[in-house]
Amino acid sequence: MSTVTKNVKLGVATLAIMNVTAVVSLRGLPAEAEYGISSAFYYLFAALVFLIPTSFVAAELAAMFQDKQGGVFRWVGEAFGKKAGFVAIWLQWVESTIWYPTVLTFGAVSLAFIGMDSSADMSLASNKIYTLVVVLAIYWAATFISLKGLGWVSKVAKIGGLVGTIIPAALLVVLAIIYLAGGGVSQMDFGGDFFPDITKFDNLVLASGIFLFYAGMEMTGIHVKDMDNPSKNYPRAVFLGAIITVLIFVLGTFALGIIIPQKDINLTQSLLVGFDNYFKFVGMSWLSPIIAIALAFGVLAGVLTWVSGPSKGIFAVGRAGYLPPFMQRTNKLGVQRNILFIQGGIVTLLSLLFVVMPSVQSFYQILSQLTVLLYLIMYLLMFAAAIYLRYNMKDAKRPFRLGKKGNGVMWIVSGVGFLGSLLAFVLSFIPPAQISVGSNAVWYAVLVIGCIIVVGAPFVIYAMRKPHWVDKDSTFEPFHFDK
Repeated sequence: MSTVTKNVKLGVATLAIMNVTAVVSLRGLPAEAEYGISSAFYYLFAALVFLIPTSFVAAELAAMFQDKQGGVFRWVGEAFGKKAGFVAIWLQWVESTIWYPTVLTFGAVSLAFIGMDSSADMSLASNKIYTLVVVLAIYWAATFISLKGLGWVSKVAKIGGLVGTIIPAALLVVLAIIYLAGGGVSQMDFGGDFFPDITKFDNLVLASGIFLFYAGMEMTGIHVKDMDNPSKNYPRAVFLGAIITVLIFVLGTFALGIIIPQKDINLTQSLLVGFDNYFKFVGMSWLSPIIAIALAFGVLAGVLTWVSGPSKGIFAVGRAGYLPPFMQRTNKLGVQRNILFIQGGIVTLLSLLFVVMPSVQSFYQILSQLTVLLYLIMYLLMFAAAIYLRYNMKDAKRPFRLGKKGNGVMWIVSGVGFLGSLLAFVLSFIPPAQISVGSNAVWYAVLVIGCIIVVGAPFVIYAMRKPHWVDKDSTFEPFHFDK
């Protein structure tokens, strides 16, 4: 088995943009635009109780284990043992696999708006067969680019992040300003309540999905060994990415709410409709197809970042004896070929669910919620591990440390992150009031059974481990309790 890889070093700006590309998807703006001015409360609340804690905790853990592989497997495993660590990285890999069809649905909708007839474009965007074909085409394109190695991934992700996410987000905000300055009437009531009615739990479900919008800051921890001076540069990249992320979400959501009435917002189509309406206002409708292509390219870049991240993490762990040899095979560049193909098979099967769900929008929502649930379980493990490691590895070197002395700051930051994740986990089971998801029984069955199967699988695999699963060429460093 070849493990030769090209030595590619990532800079602060590149990793920050990879973070933004992995974390930020403009597809989420319509969901929060439904909440009007109170959407800012949700973004800021989630940033305080989830994004910022995740960024700080991931920075400490990644710098602490900068010379060791494994990402969340290492972080959770050092605290609670190898089995718990395997569960954590398994959830990170599987949730990203389930997430692909949802973000790719947005990519398919974007491409549908390349035409100049908006009514025909909206009809095509709602077509299940069209969506299925485009979802699979973009996903497999990302997979084959990933097989080219980290050099290709970082280049495409950096360009795609700028062209498909950051530039369109800035353009959306600029168009909103031009629209208001030109006498346009805002569809968003800026005189409304900033604080939402939190007594209506069903209205909080879409808002709980905002935690998934912010998820992923820890994912690039797997690339910590691909940076120069990672103890300083990794935290810088994470924090820069976090600031850009919050600004894009808050301002982008407002810009979308200004041009589309709340009652007309559609989770999968409204971003493109919003751009289309703004371009019509400024007499530049010819730009609509261009922005549609740019957004689709941004989706490709985001998927590419995720395809290469979690799959690389579970591959490194698998070679240490946690996955059968078949899942450890690589191509000549050392890229995890078989894991990528298995992942592609799962994505293909999930995408076929389009045929049985009542609508593209309902399919989009139920898979999004399952993704949130699985990812939040991993975050609960990560936040708990960060606190526990302060005690069972108290003398370990921490190039980046939360709080100069004592563990109080870590307790506060990780504690807030843990409780915020737990709140979002509970809320994610409630069917949203704004979207028709079909039968509530199907909704609960998919979420509960999905969680049980996915969380149970790594325990079964761990119990089935065989000595010959360990790759003799594996350089996976032992845990501190193995020394």
